[in-house]
Amino acid sequence: MTTGLDVVIPTLNAAASLADTLAALGKPSGLSLTITVCDGGSRDATQSIAREAGARVVTAPPGRGQQLAAGAAAGQAPWLFFLHADSRTDKGWIDAINGFVADPDNQDRAAYFRLHFDSPDPRARRLERLVGWRSRTLGLPYGDQGLILSRTFYRRLGGFAAVPLMEDVDLVRRIGRRRLVPLAADMITSARRYERDGWMLRPLHNLSCLALYFAGVPPRLIRRLYG
Repeated sequence: MTTGLDVVIPTLNAAASLADTLAALGKPSGLSLTITVCDGGSRDATQSIAREAGARVVTAPPGRGQQLAAGAAAGQAPWLFFLHADSRTDKGWIDAINGFVADPDNQDRAAYFRLHFDSPDPRARRLERLVGWRSRTLGLPYGDQGLILSRTFYRRLGGFAAVPLMEDVDLVRRIGRRRLVPLAADMITSARRYERDGWMLRPLHNLSCLALYFAGVPPRLIRRLYG
């Protein structure tokens, strides 16, 4: 039996990475993919790249939360796969998702991938281990690890909030650690921001944003503070 899966990718000037992200999805066996690129007003070739790859393009005001919500609303498949435009699936992803959606108990759970940076730097491996610990122990996988859940569960959770950042943390907190399932497959994610900002400074930046969020600072103010 073929499973229907809506892949939702939010974009904003993502031409440099989107083609690779879409190509990595391919045409998987056992999954009927519909790909929706929800664009927040790109001024580069993002939308044309998406259309040429056969993706549906919808638009929304910039802000990842509302873009993800708009992309999810555009589809009808029973399962949703939220994917960042600078991340791409690796080998084993099809079997991992097929196994997850085949289990009836997972109708009320969500799944995420192991994070793997596209960098040979040893610091990338250390950060990957830290991300794995954070995801398992604290129940805080981020959006660059992908997120798979049934549309029914997504609706019951209330979907993505219309916030400019921390939309992934907001949703996984509502899901809860006990309902988050790690998949035995990698999500390959761009290391560009870490190579640009520093393998120590960038995680500290992210941790500061997370601390402010948990302290109750509105995401719009966090975005203004940290860019």
